[in-house]
Amino acid sequence: YSWGAIYVFIICICALIYRFLYSDEVQIGPETVMTTLYTAKKYAVPALEAHCVDFLTKHLRADNAFMLLTQARLFDEPQLASLCLDTIDKSTMDAISAEGFTDIDIDTLCAVLERDTLSIRESRLFGAVVRWAEAECQRQQLPVTFGNKQKVLGRALSLIRFPLMTIEEFAAGPAQSGILSDREVVNLFLHFTVNPKPKVDYIDRPRCCLRGKECSINRFQQVESRWGYSGTSDRIRFTVNRRISIVGFGLYGSIHGPTDYQVNIQIIDYEKNQTLGQNDTGFSCDGTASTFRVMFKEPIEILPTVCYTACATLKGPDSHYGTKGLKKVIHESPTASKTCFVFYSSPGNNNGTSIEDGQIPEIIFYT
Repeated sequence: YSWGAIYVFIICICALIYRFLYSDEVQIGPETVMTTLYTAKKYAVPALEAHCVDFLTKHLRADNAFMLLTQARLFDEPQLASLCLDTIDKSTMDAISAEGFTDIDIDTLCAVLERDTLSIRESRLFGAVVRWAEAECQRQQLPVTFGNKQKVLGRALSLIRFPLMTIEEFAAGPAQSGILSDREVVNLFLHFTVNPKPKVDYIDRPRCCLRGKECSINRFQQVESRWGYSGTSDRIRFTVNRRISIVGFGLYGSIHGPTDYQVNIQIIDYEKNQTLGQNDTGFSCDGTASTFRVMFKEPIEILPTVCYTACATLKGPDSHYGTKGLKKVIHESPTASKTCFVFYSSPGNNNGTSIEDGQIPEIIFYT
């Protein structure tokens, strides 16, 4: 734009504010809204500021959510920023595919990657982050090399939840990206394939579509010993009264002190005999009668009144087990409706787990 055009534009904005102050009338468009918002904040005109935020909120879509999020953070508009983040959560793939995604700053990128509520596979999120790193290298006039992409990402790289990927996704993408060090690649491959698993500096908490607080129920009232394993799965059927997302189980550990277990966990649709989610993993226990968290790679949606089977196949020494099991367990939350689990014995090839006693004491979920 020429200086003359810019001068005319500023005069128009000033005229718009002047008109609003004296007549309470306002005409805001896509071309003027951000400048008007800036001016309204600069000259402390909260009513006009509110009109601008309302305009932006009404025009918020997945393809402009990142652009508006950047502006909301710049102008300190927490309400608009929250709405942008909700839109990104619900339509993550569409949002990160938009041009505005690669234009965001590193702090905005990190704020998004920290969220548990993104609805996208981690491998696709990683691909988008690599695109952002390439654009940032160009903005900083750096050669687009592996080292420079790693440099501009900084702590954002540690917010990618590599353990949530399948080994195939990791091998096809991050392992060949050149962004991770050789040691990190080896440690993550070991994390996918061996037990006990080496410690990795990446979050393994599922994040897709999780909202609210994590909840859990325990169906046993007492803990005993001993429960043995011979390769047969422990199974328990259940129904719930409302839609939830199951993210993992709490399982009992060894009666012989600190031990590592290998375990396969599954959620199966009982009527369709369809596996909805599973994870081959492991966990370490400390020899106490506590439960130990074993998580799925992604949340598993559970629908009301549908019958499901929770399944765990453990390899390891004899463990503690639960007794005095409850057929019905109700979880009450101050911010949500009651969640009622009803348990049923699972017929067929079962290691002995029933309503009354056995493994799989705890179900971890989000409402």
